[in-house]
Amino acid sequence: MSDQIKFIVDSLNKEPFKKNYNLITFDSLGPMQLLQVLNDVLAEIDPKQDVDIREEMPEQTAKRMLNLLGILKYKPPGNATDMSTFRQGLVIGSKPVIYPVLHWLLQRSNELKKRAYLARFLIKLEVPSEFLQDETVADTNKQYEELMEAFKTLHKECEQLKTSGFSTAEIRRDINAMEEEKDQLMKRVERLKKRVETVQNHQRMLKIARQLRVEKEREEFLAQQKQEQKNQLFHAVQRLQRVQNQLKSMRHAAADAKPESLMKRLEEEIKFNSYMVTEKFPKELESKKKELHFLQKVVTEPAMGHSDLLELKSKVNEINTEINQLIEKKMMRNEPIEGKLSLYRQQASIISRKKEAKAEELQETKEKLASLEREVSVKTNQTREFDGTEVLKGDEFKRYVSKLRSKSTVFKKKHQIIAEFKAEFGLLQRTEELLKQRQETIQHQLRTIEEKKGVSGYSYTQEELERVSALKSEVDEMKGRTLDDMSEMVKKLNSLVSEKKSALAPVIKELRQLRQKCQELTQECDEKKAQYDSCAAGLESNRSKLEQEVRGLREECLQEESRYHYTNCVIKNLEVQLRRATDEMKAYVSSDQQEKRRAIREQYTKNITEQENLGKKLREKQKAVRESHGPNMKQAKMWRDLEQLMECKKQCFLKQQSQTCIGQVIQEGGEDRLVL
Repeated sequence: MSDQIKFIVDSLNKEPFKKNYNLITFDSLGPMQLLQVLNDVLAEIDPKQDVDIREEMPEQTAKRMLNLLGILKYKPPGNATDMSTFRQGLVIGSKPVIYPVLHWLLQRSNELKKRAYLARFLIKLEVPSEFLQDETVADTNKQYEELMEAFKTLHKECEQLKTSGFSTAEIRRDINAMEEEKDQLMKRVERLKKRVETVQNHQRMLKIARQLRVEKEREEFLAQQKQEQKNQLFHAVQRLQRVQNQLKSMRHAAADAKPESLMKRLEEEIKFNSYMVTEKFPKELESKKKELHFLQKVVTEPAMGHSDLLELKSKVNEINTEINQLIEKKMMRNEPIEGKLSLYRQQASIISRKKEAKAEELQETKEKLASLEREVSVKTNQTREFDGTEVLKGDEFKRYVSKLRSKSTVFKKKHQIIAEFKAEFGLLQRTEELLKQRQETIQHQLRTIEEKKGVSGYSYTQEELERVSALKSEVDEMKGRTLDDMSEMVKKLNSLVSEKKSALAPVIKELRQLRQKCQELTQECDEKKAQYDSCAAGLESNRSKLEQEVRGLREECLQEESRYHYTNCVIKNLEVQLRRATDEMKAYVSSDQQEKRRAIREQYTKNITEQENLGKKLREKQKAVRESHGPNMKQAKMWRDLEQLMECKKQCFLKQQSQTCIGQVIQEGGEDRLVL
């Protein structure tokens, strides 16, 4: 309870309450003041609760506070019967009721502020069903629910933005930079527009450039989409390969799947995994923790010099010598039980080392198997990329062989058909040769007949003449067409040249005038530029002076602001002290005894009297201790002498028992007699 009150007092003394309480003043608060403190805390969480409870009925105050505590999901300690006592205690301002509420509220103030803020918008108003029969009321209720859902989504987005790490200062800087870039781009666009307006057909060229940009963006989007689809295809192929490998391994395992073999394999895996989990991994984890602890210890220690290292080396040597001495002592004892145990220990350590080595070998083989499987998948991917086919295994290879056999039979049939076609082609080729030979013989006979008649070469020359006449007619037709085309082309070109000359004559005149104007304007521009440079230099010097003055004035303004805030704080502190002094005077002067008891003077006088009474009691106790000090010290000395005497008798008795029995000791009448 005291820790709870201390936490409440510390929290109330901080921002934004600044109550300046201590444990005594807070504990001496009355019920109304406690309720006002509770109301102030609730008002900090929900500003609607900022009410002076003196101007409000107690029942209304309790109802309002209970309603807010219910929204904030405060659960009073105890069962349902304690709820009535809790309500009653809240009405009368009972400390056992209000202290836990204050502690709970001050512990979770930020969370409860958020909950109270959301409750204003998310607590649904229950509309009776008979009112919902009206269409306007139903539509309004539906809009209300839609707005509530929209608020939920917006609040979630706002929280995500708050937790995303973006600060308002960075966003403002980015916005300012983007606005500056926008202004620069607008200026560049205006300059380019002015430059482009002088070009002929600039609208058409702009339209073409816009279409080109749209097509380039579309091309980039399609390329990105293509890359994404390639990545998805690659991931899907890898996933398919993994699933196929798993399926093959499961089929291979299911080929000789007997219950005994499966159980045996599962038992081996369980033993291996249990060994790794219970023995190997904890040892490795413990060794890593020790190493980490040692490294942290080394890091936290200060830097060591040469003397510190020599000191540590000497300590290590001393410890090593002590260890060697202990080993020699152990070997000198040579106890048989220890020897047997050492043999068993050695055997157990050898077996454990072998077990660890085998486990490591098994782990390495598993890793090698996984790496080989990865290599196999990579090789299959490479072969698929090279020729687009997969490396076949098992049943797939058998199916592939059966396909090859069926294809080989089809190939043999096709080959036989091709052989038949080749034979037929040979026959046709032979008939062609025979026909050519027959034609040559006929031609030879024709030439001999022409020679006999005296008209040798008549058939050949007739064929040549027919061929040449046909070619000549074609060439004449082409020449006629080309001459007509050329004459028409020349006429068109002459007409176009004359039209262009007549159209360009006024433009050339304007161009000459514009060239003269351009020369005049360039001279004027050079003069204006020189004037501008001189004016800019003067303005730049004035601007630097003004900046220095503004900087000095800002510093003075900041100093004055800090002085102003300091004086304000001093005034507020003095006002608080003055208010406390006036409250103290009112409480001290008032006729009400209860108010007087609350005064600081009365409390201090009460504390002083209590401390004086306590001092009197302590002085009386000190006097009694001084009076009994001498006898008590004598009694303590007598007890110490008695203890020494008893210890001496004990030592004598032990020595007597350890010595050899020389005679017999007889005890009679409190005396000891030795009889030889």
